[in-house]
Amino acid sequence: MGKDLKDDYQTDYVVGQDNVARFGFDMHNIVFPVTAVLILAFVIGTLVFPSVSGEWLNGAKNGAIAIFDWGFLLSANLFVLFALALIFMPVGKIRIGGVDAKPEFSLLSWFAMLFAAGMGIGLMFWAVAEPVAYFTDWYGTPLGVEPNTQEGARLAMGATMYHWGLHPWAIYAVVGLSLAFFTYNKNLPLTIRSAFFPILGDKVWGWPGNVIDIMAVLATIFGLATSLGLGAQQAASGLNYLFGIGGGLNVQLAVIVGVTAIATVSVMRGIHGGVKLLSNTNMVIAAVLLLFVMFAGSTMAFLQTLWDTTASYATNMLALSNPFGRDEDTTWFHGWTVFYWAWWISWSPFVGMFIARVSKGRTVREFVTAVLLVPTLITVVWMSVFGGNALDQIQNQVGALSSEGLTEVSLAMFQMLENIPLGSIASFVGIVLVLVFFVTSSDSGSLVIDSITSGGKIDAPKSQRVFWAVSEGAIAGVLLFVGGDQALNALQSGAVSVGLPFTFVLLAMCYSLFKGLHHERRLLIAEGKM
Repeated sequence: MGKDLKDDYQTDYVVGQDNVARFGFDMHNIVFPVTAVLILAFVIGTLVFPSVSGEWLNGAKNGAIAIFDWGFLLSANLFVLFALALIFMPVGKIRIGGVDAKPEFSLLSWFAMLFAAGMGIGLMFWAVAEPVAYFTDWYGTPLGVEPNTQEGARLAMGATMYHWGLHPWAIYAVVGLSLAFFTYNKNLPLTIRSAFFPILGDKVWGWPGNVIDIMAVLATIFGLATSLGLGAQQAASGLNYLFGIGGGLNVQLAVIVGVTAIATVSVMRGIHGGVKLLSNTNMVIAAVLLLFVMFAGSTMAFLQTLWDTTASYATNMLALSNPFGRDEDTTWFHGWTVFYWAWWISWSPFVGMFIARVSKGRTVREFVTAVLLVPTLITVVWMSVFGGNALDQIQNQVGALSSEGLTEVSLAMFQMLENIPLGSIASFVGIVLVLVFFVTSSDSGSLVIDSITSGGKIDAPKSQRVFWAVSEGAIAGVLLFVGGDQALNALQSGAVSVGLPFTFVLLAMCYSLFKGLHHERRLLIAEGKM
């Protein structure tokens, strides 16, 4: 019985057999050149025809959101239910890498890396701006709630938490666990296509697998370049807000160059010497900033907001997850929730693969609990501290957010911090944290793209990692320099548009993972190891 089960996953494919070694690179002879050409064509097309490309990509994004809104929400709900089920199912005892596998990283370092790669930078950007936007009806209100009311404040926090809680982390968990399991338990390459071996068999090494990997690389590099550009704008706005040095294009480009340079050094040092070190640094700085704002701001407001946020998130989750009959908040529903789900899905190849890379030795139950539940609990505290202070200031007529409203998303956090003791110091720490989060995102993203474009190798040449790290910064910098916000928005629209086809990829991945885990459990039982 054990032999028959093992035969289900035997393959003649050897990692690197389709690779070509040139110019110090170890490239998959289809995925690497095709993605490089497509990325180059996209950048040139966006720069030469900014209006046309912007209109076309925005049309694709808006069409995907409007037509498939129900599909995004139902799929995200399914991912949450599937991930939660894995915690309680017998397959939860399966250990990634085999029964004798040991974790490569400590629990704290492991969590720090997955959190920093997953959404650390997004929490800096939106923890203040998003609840303020909902509360003040900046672009619609959730479930049609009346803005600038106490109920509006509670629902603003609950809806914000909805977008940053279980659903996005379930998306990451599905991809991360699939790749970790098939790589470390079934000895398949660390690349997206490997998760589909139970469905496609050896066909995954042909054109179907090439298409899947190419889509994953495009989604990853577009998403990272977009985030790098947006992060540069936030950091530049913060520096201008604090020091009056101007937050224009030159400062933004300087930020991109600096972040890319540090990320390049980090990626050369590898996971232990680069990403792990930066991620641990991230978590220390983030914890210090969180505790400072918690106690320097309104502590009572935080405690009340923490309760209100948790209660609103729990009680409104079903209503917010319902894709039908949303006439009262269609603008908000499409502009925020569906956009977020498409964005998280487009980011899932990058975040999921990186989480897989650092999760060997964890059980399925431990993996899903850490990836799904722990970040959600920490995020509810983070949102309550930053978003709660912002709403408290607005309701008490304190500061610029109260008098001017949400004028610029990248400034919202700094406008909130200026009204607490030692706010300038907190803002400076916030800028440092934004920059370090971006370095870790660029660093881990380069490792992921490097693995995919080398056919699943974990130890591809350093020169190849450097190439992708520099490429992310170059794409963001060139688009920002030549096309400005218009080009950056086009890039973001391209990344979100990839979310539609990748939704079906993730749904198939759930089935493949379910099938693979049960195959592994039957094998372990047959061998007397479970």
